Amino acid sequence: MAHSILGLSILILTLLATSAPSAEPLKSTWPQWRGPNRDGTVGYSDWVEDLSERHLVELWSVKLGPSYSGPIVAADHVFLTETKDKKYEVVYALDRETGKQLWKAEWEGAIQVPFFAAANGSWIRATPAYDGERLFVAGMRDVLVCIRAATGEILWKRDFVAETGSKLPDFGFVSSPLVSGDHVFVQAGGGIAKLDKFTGKTIWTTLQDGGGMFGSAFSSPVLTTIAGVEQLVVQTRSKLAGVDIKDGTLLWSQDIEAFRGMNILTPTVVGNSVFTSSYGGRSTMFNISKSREQWSVTETWNHKSQGYMSSPVVIEGHIYLHLRNQRFVCLDVKSGEECWTSTPFGKYWSMIVSGNNILALDQCGELLLMKASPEEFKLISRRQVAEDCWAHLAVAGDQVFVRDLQAIKVFKWNK
Repeated sequence: MAHSILGLSILILTLLATSAPSAEPLKSTWPQWRGPNRDGTVGYSDWVEDLSERHLVELWSVKLGPSYSGPIVAADHVFLTETKDKKYEVVYALDRETGKQLWKAEWEGAIQVPFFAAANGSWIRATPAYDGERLFVAGMRDVLVCIRAATGEILWKRDFVAETGSKLPDFGFVSSPLVSGDHVFVQAGGGIAKLDKFTGKTIWTTLQDGGGMFGSAFSSPVLTTIAGVEQLVVQTRSKLAGVDIKDGTLLWSQDIEAFRGMNILTPTVVGNSVFTSSYGGRSTMFNISKSREQWSVTETWNHKSQGYMSSPVVIEGHIYLHLRNQRFVCLDVKSGEECWTSTPFGKYWSMIVSGNNILALDQCGELLLMKASPEEFKLISRRQVAEDCWAHLAVAGDQVFVRDLQAIKVFKWNK
């Protein structure tokens, strides 16, 4: 009898196991500028310490028009932008596993950048933001377009130049939008704005300066908590500032030296401190504190190094930063002491960190794998994968997404 009961129990458990749908693990994504945490870090750590074709296998590639926007990676889609015929801006949704086009959306909108920046191209620049259902795309003419991610339907569009009377930005809408909860934050229209993500309606605006010499800010905002207060940390063309996300109140600000307002780096928050480095200025760490209702900004240290376009990463108490002079430097977070400086590379790096590994995409199309160490510069492996790469590198799970100026290439780590 006991054996009969045991056999029946095993049969029931087996039937339940085979009839229940198998739950596939959630795929890692890359939903915004600099990844899930907006700081260039990912949780996936199973990188092979070799970038050869044997260990980093190309899965597929698709030719596209020019763009500097980084790819956005959803569970099953990859979203990409391009400027077409110097007149239209286009967004594509591709199948993540095959590269097959699923839909495209486009609108009229393009500018010609100034002659002295012609080498940087007159095509779409900012990386979109994705909230799981909607894609928020910044067009060159200071417009923000909200697209239904499943179908490509344009839900709403905001034209900040037409609505605010601000200057058309000479280099286009460069700052990448940030989505949080029911809202999207943008640095456009010569200021910072909080919008309802469902309708595009403005909730508040702040730090409006009309755009200055070249138009809206280059840097992209970050959402963080400093001194116990949740806030938006932004870098305009001349200031580093903290803004209350509820009502747009300016909490604190600090003037930042930079040639022609070329403040491009994303602010780097380390505890209650903020690091930045400017073109024609210096690298500086500021401590932000609050006593009762009074905020204060204190310079902790500064360093002679000059940043350019490459936002830094922080690993175990050290800042790793690619400089205007094309060298790579390691700085101590607490003291600002220079640990080492490398030989020159290309003009720009986008970097992603997993553990103490740094994967960087050089503007020349070279992929670099390094070990973070304050003792010395440790380059482990390198490989030419593209030709012209100002778009930010993306990593989602075991896949690496490289946006060349004229194509998207997807690779996979292979043990």
